[in-house]
Amino acid sequence: MRLGLNLGYQAAWSTPADHLAMAREADRLGYSVLWVAEAYGSDTVSMLGWIAGQTERIDLGAAVMQIPARTPAMTAMTAATLDTLSGGRFRLGLGVSGPQVSEGWHGVRFAKPLGRTREYVDVVRLALARERVSYQGEHHQLPLPGGAGKALKLGFRPLRSDIPVYLAAVGPKNLELAGEIADGWLAIFLAPDAAGDQLGHIATGRAAVGKDLTGFDVVASVPVVIGDDLDACADVIRPYAALYVGGMGSREQNFYNGIAVRMGYADEAKLIQDLYLSRQPVEAAAAVPRDFIERTSIIGTREHVIKRIREYAAAGVGTLSISPYVGDLQSGLDTLRVVAEAYAESGVVG
Repeated sequence: MRLGLNLGYQAAWSTPADHLAMAREADRLGYSVLWVAEAYGSDTVSMLGWIAGQTERIDLGAAVMQIPARTPAMTAMTAATLDTLSGGRFRLGLGVSGPQVSEGWHGVRFAKPLGRTREYVDVVRLALARERVSYQGEHHQLPLPGGAGKALKLGFRPLRSDIPVYLAAVGPKNLELAGEIADGWLAIFLAPDAAGDQLGHIATGRAAVGKDLTGFDVVASVPVVIGDDLDACADVIRPYAALYVGGMGSREQNFYNGIAVRMGYADEAKLIQDLYLSRQPVEAAAAVPRDFIERTSIIGTREHVIKRIREYAAAGVGTLSISPYVGDLQSGLDTLRVVAEAYAESGVVG
């Protein structure tokens, strides 16, 4: 298992300079990859391009480039360019986002996300291989029938034609799809003690194409707070957990709420959602069980960090991507160093 850093996206409490400083420190400490996100604010491509020119060894991952935001051909162009600019360090993470962002921000219907994802990855890989892109699917037709378009191929030779593709997946069918068509899985709220069920769905998808889990990269995005007071550490993460479990989606369709339910928190998940959707985010955060946070995060002392690193490795995680939940840059840099030292002491093989 290797270490990664999840920078997320730009928010009111972060700056591009802070993210660059974190990226460069992770590069210096030997972290294997950093991931940059996008929702409906800062985009992942601009941030990765900026960071690519100011780091040396660390891989650069999109977590994720939103499928409804770009045509698959545009994503292939961008991936090929970022990979070439960075000397072969790019990892392409893809996800369909959620109904509210897809339909409210991008104007793209959320229907049939599995079929759209499958076709999207097909087209991206055709383009990266410099094949002439001729594709007639349910969701993508290239060239458009009856028009003046013709099948084109990527106009320059990229450094790699096999850029790794990762899928952000939550539900069972989406996990199977990730196992079938992707090189890795971007996981959220992954608890080592509950990972077996999710990895079982991944394995089903791998088996469908004659593969096992060998070489498949399970990437767990894990919040980290270092401290002696577990209640205080958990309180830092509670608003994030409440946002996703309670407010990231509608009452009828919230994938993260579904994770909590499958982990055994059905009553708690309903309460968190009721409070959040009633515009009571503080109360929703207070309703997040500490047990849920402890199972899906790393909180506590350095010794506890070592223990949790071992647990994630034993659960089959290939990349432990930490998200430092801190109030300032120096605390973030300190967290990176503590986790790197704990990783070295854990005996986990990279």
